[in-house]
Amino acid sequence: MSLRMRTALFAAWVALYVATLLLARRMWTASRLRGPAVRTLFWNMVADVHCLAASQWYQCCPEMLGEALRPAYLQSHLDAETQAFLKRSMEKSGWLFTQLYHSFFSTLLSPLLSRTSINGFLGRGSMFVFSAEQFRRLLQIGPDWKAERLLDLGAGDGGVTEVMGSHFKEVYATEVSTPMKWHLQKRKYRLLDIDSWQRTGFQFDIISCLNLLDRCDQPLQLLRDIKSALVPGSGRLVLAAVLPFHPWVETNGRWERPKEHLQISGKTWEEQVTNLTNEVFLRVGFEVEAVTRLPYLCEGDMYKDYYVLDDAVFVLKAQQ
Repeated sequence: MSLRMRTALFAAWVALYVATLLLARRMWTASRLRGPAVRTLFWNMVADVHCLAASQWYQCCPEMLGEALRPAYLQSHLDAETQAFLKRSMEKSGWLFTQLYHSFFSTLLSPLLSRTSINGFLGRGSMFVFSAEQFRRLLQIGPDWKAERLLDLGAGDGGVTEVMGSHFKEVYATEVSTPMKWHLQKRKYRLLDIDSWQRTGFQFDIISCLNLLDRCDQPLQLLRDIKSALVPGSGRLVLAAVLPFHPWVETNGRWERPKEHLQISGKTWEEQVTNLTNEVFLRVGFEVEAVTRLPYLCEGDMYKDYYVLDDAVFVLKAQQ
């Protein structure tokens, strides 16, 4: 096949791809709405529906938690910072040409890069775990509380790190994805190697491990390393885990079972939180100081305003 023919076929494929995406976007969004008043009314109705659905993200029955966990449970709610993230996500989902650009290059790069690296390269897919107020409430600290060092493991683009970082003189982070490392460097965070961060000689006031436990090869060893790297007595681990717990590790573009496979039992969120506490945290010498239920949010795309998973967020301290 000649070069000219291959070029023509590629151009035709791109045109068909873009046309298909445009048609899908036109069918599933409010792009046909005319007039600012109508659009404003529409988006206000969408926001009300989203807020009503979002109230279910925080539901918990404390009586179903293990007896030792009940005093540690904190009820969370949809707050202004979370609503602002949802609003931004819905607005960005409506940026037609930006979403077409993202969709096209995601398809093009998917055979070469992980989804995380693609998102980092495109500057999309930001995550939201907790607001600044929710973070302070979990740790029982005030807005002016300061400590020496924070380490955020698997920090992504640093958006969640920034929520915590204002309370620390030094902010460290680890990340596997090279494009995400670029974002962390732009934020002036100090990058540590993923295989040697526990051997730096530093001890940290807070180590955050957010939605990483189900994506690492040796989660029990990770928890032991974190425990040894915390400031004795006052150091705390802030850990978020997606429930139901489905551990998989991405290796060279393939998803595989981790070497240490944690089996978290229970049919309900409360049962899984209790089992995770008893079978994992206590096993490596941590006790739960606080726990809450929060949504793990991610910016959406042209098909969905945002994506949401069910999170349990813990504050853990080493047993004395």
